[in-house]
Amino acid sequence: MNKTYFIWIGIHFLVWLVAIASMTTHLNEIQLASLCLFFLLLFLLPLFAGKSMMQMALFLIQVLATTVIFYPDENGFYPFLLFVQALILAEAVFYLPRLKSLIVIGVQIGFMLWIVTEMRLSISELAWIGLFYLLLLLSLLYYQSIHIRQTVLIQKHGALLEEYRKMKRQLVTEEEQARQGERMLIGHEIHDSVGHKLTALLMQFEAFRLTAAEKDKQKIADLKKLAEQSLEETRKAVKSFKQKDVGGLQGVIRLIRQLEMESFMKIHFSVKHGAFAASLSGEQSFAVYRAVQEALTNIMKHSSTREVRVLFESPGGSIFRFEVANEATPNPYFQEGYGLKAMRDRLEKVDGSMEVIHDGSQFVVRGSIRLADRRG
Repeated sequence: MNKTYFIWIGIHFLVWLVAIASMTTHLNEIQLASLCLFFLLLFLLPLFAGKSMMQMALFLIQVLATTVIFYPDENGFYPFLLFVQALILAEAVFYLPRLKSLIVIGVQIGFMLWIVTEMRLSISELAWIGLFYLLLLLSLLYYQSIHIRQTVLIQKHGALLEEYRKMKRQLVTEEEQARQGERMLIGHEIHDSVGHKLTALLMQFEAFRLTAAEKDKQKIADLKKLAEQSLEETRKAVKSFKQKDVGGLQGVIRLIRQLEMESFMKIHFSVKHGAFAASLSGEQSFAVYRAVQEALTNIMKHSSTREVRVLFESPGGSIFRFEVANEATPNPYFQEGYGLKAMRDRLEKVDGSMEVIHDGSQFVVRGSIRLADRRG
């Protein structure tokens, strides 16, 4: 049940409270039963969302129940009947399509004419009731036309938005496939050219070693070992080309692009002090990727804002720092969940640390990793 339904409930209670309070006589058993039936149908209405025939039937029964409750007696006509009827017609126009809402309006007018014929109203009273219904119907039908157009526009917007996201996902997939295909092609070229030539060179070294003088065999063995190392490094390079690049700083950039396209997040991405040149190991870069991914996912789930700041820096080349921050509302009951604890454990395993700051104005996830000295 959405917020609109509860607004209707509140209006109903207010109108009915005033209407019943204005009645000079107590309700009899039939009127009380009709009143209970009316509110029972009101609470059942959201159960039939999208089923216009059932909703129309509920509205028609409510019209009948209202007629029974406010049927004129010796005290005469109840003016608040018009407000209750107006509320029923407004709901019918809001929930039902044009034809079915017109059926409810027609039945409502029929019951109203029946009530009027049972009473001796003056010309001015009849004119007032007629003017009330005329203005009510004109305004409701005009609103319904606008509401129908708005609903159609929302549906078209949703379809276009879904198509846009689908195209963006397809574009990212095609880019990834093209990138992976190019990496595979480069890997095959390296394997077919450099790899085969190094293999042939190893065979020639071995053949030359068997026929060489004893004093040259050690030099040939050293050259053969160097060629074997080169072949092994070439094979590792070819293998890395065939693997899919999912982590690291490049993976973070691709994640940011994906979130901007699909979730309409506005991400301010800053790189300072040689962060891309930082000597992160594969495990460390993957830990950074997972930490940023978890932080952005938490923001999407728990934050009402769609603006995020992501910062990478490596001051002095001895430490790598990252920070993910966004505006947040105060939450005195905030506690770290499983995702944040898992992020901290993963960073600690690669000689890193993480802190979470929630000071009432913003939510910050800040982490750092100590870098190994690889200069020597």
